[in-house]
Amino acid sequence: MPFHSATPLPNQAVLGLWQLTEPSTELAALLPYPERYAELQPEGRDETRATQWWAGRALAHTLSQELNLPPALLRNDANGRPHFDGQPDFAVSLSHSGEWVAAVVAPRGRVGTDIELVRTKAQQLAPRFLSETERADAGDDATKYSLYWSAKETLYKLHSRRGLVFKEQIRLDPFGLREAGVLTGHLLLENFRSQHQIYYQRLTEQYVLTYCVETDSFPPA
Repeated sequence: MPFHSATPLPNQAVLGLWQLTEPSTELAALLPYPERYAELQPEGRDETRATQWWAGRALAHTLSQELNLPPALLRNDANGRPHFDGQPDFAVSLSHSGEWVAAVVAPRGRVGTDIELVRTKAQQLAPRFLSETERADAGDDATKYSLYWSAKETLYKLHSRRGLVFKEQIRLDPFGLREAGVLTGHLLLENFRSQHQIYYQRLTEQYVLTYCVETDSFPPA
């Protein structure tokens, strides 16, 4: 099953999901400019990560058609943020984990999304990326640890600046775990602080998804 769903979000954004079953060659055939994408593909990736890379671009182009955007090459800027050539106002965020790929595309503003496979790794690495309050709230719940990680990744992508310290500069309020809900996050930077609403859902028993869509802009770095 390839393209899974396209869900309208506020501010004319669209959230898309793709469930991977195809090889890279089939995904490449779905894209405009496949030869140019072949030149942009990162080197040294195994087949799984290469397939996820191609699926992310196929999904982004599928969502761009939902927004009536003419075909344009998807590139990454110096901070790793994807963007369409010649469309500076459009915001794009991509994520992949295991068999799932997620994307958010919006005609303006800022977006972020992240999808994670629920596993013990997030709990093992928690001292590196969670505050004591966040760790206490997560307890022994592997899903909450994965959601904390996913939500922080989403805020990191929304900010689109390298070098943020997840444990200190991206904080999340404690929350009660449900099938879907909203997390309150905070960016604590030297020159400003901001609060953000991050939506989440348990995509399946094994995967969690987070995303954020906003229209305003951060102050210049």
